[in-house]
Amino acid sequence: MGLEGRNMTSTSHWTRRETLAALHIYLQLPYGQLHRNQPRIVQLSQWLGRTANAVALKMVNLASQDPQVQASGRRGMGNASSMDKQIWQDMQQDADAVILEADANFSAYAQQQGLSGAEDVADEVPEIAEGRTVTATVQVRVNQARFRRAVLASYNATCCMSGLSIPKLLVASHIVPWSMDSKNRLNPSNGLCLSAPHDRAYDQGLITVLPDFSICVTEHLRRPELDSFAQTTLAQCHGRAIRMPERFRPAPALLEAHARRFGFL
Repeated sequence: MGLEGRNMTSTSHWTRRETLAALHIYLQLPYGQLHRNQPRIVQLSQWLGRTANAVALKMVNLASQDPQVQASGRRGMGNASSMDKQIWQDMQQDADAVILEADANFSAYAQQQGLSGAEDVADEVPEIAEGRTVTATVQVRVNQARFRRAVLASYNATCCMSGLSIPKLLVASHIVPWSMDSKNRLNPSNGLCLSAPHDRAYDQGLITVLPDFSICVTEHLRRPELDSFAQTTLAQCHGRAIRMPERFRPAPALLEAHARRFGFL
């Protein structure tokens, strides 16, 4: 059930720390799961000493600042606080810094409950589930798992090129690679949800998404003598528009960087 149109009630003003913890969960949930019965929202509400409805409404207010959400006609309740707006503005300036701050605040609340600071991705990072020390290498995997969740949540776990919707066959593909842009490693707007073959083709520069969100496939993959799988899976995407995410629209500047890197522009 949607939350638009409801009035937010709270016994106290939200702190930046609380708001960032809510942002952390918001990043990992599809828009349709921003409701008071969602288990992650219920858990966080208990940690914060707030109602689950208040936490869900806070996430909807954060979502209301996203131009992609606004473009869909879902504008939340119009009750975003000045802090909500400031955090979103900060995201536009340095998404990774805000996301890391949100992660740190969520982790602090988790640790106050005797849980691992990375308990949210324990099912994807074995070292966390096993209670091992979080080394720098493990932290990289934690960050990558959180990035994957954010991208898949934004695209409702659907490949933006093929429409495949089997999560185990999907990849959160960086538009500009992790190794080439240290400021956009965690930014969901630097991600595309792709099936494994499309991710590989994208990584190898055989396919790209132009700044107008249209798909461009290299001539090599469009040759008629290629096998039928390549034709139906990859070549037929040429000229189509991607399926847009519900939030965190891919950044045109980053799409342009990928297209130029591989000679499409």
